[in-house]
Amino acid sequence: QVETTPGDTEGLARESISLLARSASHADPPRLGSFGAVFIMLKSALGAGLLNFPWAFQKAGGVTTAVSVELVSLVFLISGLVVLGYASSVSRQKTYQDVVREVCGRAVGKLCEVCFCFNLFMISVAFLVVVQDQLEKLCISLYETVTGSNEAEMPYHWYTDQRFALFVMCLVIILPLSIPKEIGIQKYTSVLGTLAATYLCVAVTVKYYLMDSHLTEQVFVSFSVSSWASMFSVVPTICFGFQCHEACIAIYSSMENQKISHWVVISVLSMLFCLLIYTLTGVFGFLTFGQDVASDILMSYPGNDVVMIVSRLLFGISIITIYPIILLLGRSVILNLMLRVRRHYRGIVTHSFENRCRVVLTVAWITFTLLIAMFVPDMSDIISIIGGISAFFIFIFPGSNSTHFNVTLTVLAILTAWGVITIVVGAFIFGQSTTLAVMEVFRKF
Repeated sequence: QVETTPGDTEGLARESISLLARSASHADPPRLGSFGAVFIMLKSALGAGLLNFPWAFQKAGGVTTAVSVELVSLVFLISGLVVLGYASSVSRQKTYQDVVREVCGRAVGKLCEVCFCFNLFMISVAFLVVVQDQLEKLCISLYETVTGSNEAEMPYHWYTDQRFALFVMCLVIILPLSIPKEIGIQKYTSVLGTLAATYLCVAVTVKYYLMDSHLTEQVFVSFSVSSWASMFSVVPTICFGFQCHEACIAIYSSMENQKISHWVVISVLSMLFCLLIYTLTGVFGFLTFGQDVASDILMSYPGNDVVMIVSRLLFGISIITIYPIILLLGRSVILNLMLRVRRHYRGIVTHSFENRCRVVLTVAWITFTLLIAMFVPDMSDIISIIGGISAFFIFIFPGSNSTHFNVTLTVLAILTAWGVITIVVGAFIFGQSTTLAVMEVFRKF
């Protein structure tokens, strides 16, 4: 049985079968080179969060503020990757939760499993929200193209509602792909996420320079930060966008060169490339639409824009094929718990019992994520919650690991101080982002 590894929205979704199988096999030597490691790290981070960055720049109060917060956050992001790689090297564990359990103890390890499963569940919701948004826009674009009428004249039919289309897609496509124990075909879609992110970044930048006038440049200097809250409001989106920490241990464990100095180079290069793509998309998307930018940048462009229609299709297809793997990784945590309980009380676990549990968990996972996606349609709310949970994997757990290393007193003091700082920052981000997101959701209802 393949040992599942915690994953991010993109990286583990694409490399889960080949990479995790290689990590689980202690007999096979690691074969991942430097270029492959950087590429997988990029795929781990470049995901649906990219759609939210221009809106986050507007919410932060402007380009200067948002980029400054990005750069400060990058220090914690890179340090977290380095600490996790070192922790994996010291503990000789190959999965995120195993490293946390080995270094920090069983109690923290169980907390890590809970956060991991819940994080993947909310990522699944975010994916369905993105797909629903793109279905709505594509439906409008198709109607305008075929009839020549505008959106206001479009009649409403229950069978053309994007929520019904999302339900049919979950029933016909996502459910059959999610039922099997292993979904090996997903590894052939590995290029879609990176292609979609790069295409969108280039399209948003080019669209800005093709504008007849650049009056929105005034927005660049007219906005100012009115409070600390507006500055930190961009942090959850950054955490969600740059989140590849859950995948980094699987990547590190599969590398040929596992020297920490080499891992530092891989981490820095990966984060800098991500910073470039996210910043370009955020800056030019924000400057194009200013305060009117949507939480999903693709929703800000006209429905008949062929370039953006291609972006919608790329993101939609990519997310549809990734969702089953995200479900598989989250389901494995719950399924393993159920099997352990069954084995404890009955002494044996039959194949039929495991199959029934897998089917029930799959149907339940899709059902609940679908219902949440339908009734919480604003992706910004979902991203805020996920960004807060991501603080555990980017700040809190790496900070906890750094305080448990057996090193010299001087290094221990530095690591302990840095660990305390990252835990405090992570706790603040988690509390601030999740509280504001939950309050916003209840306010809309």
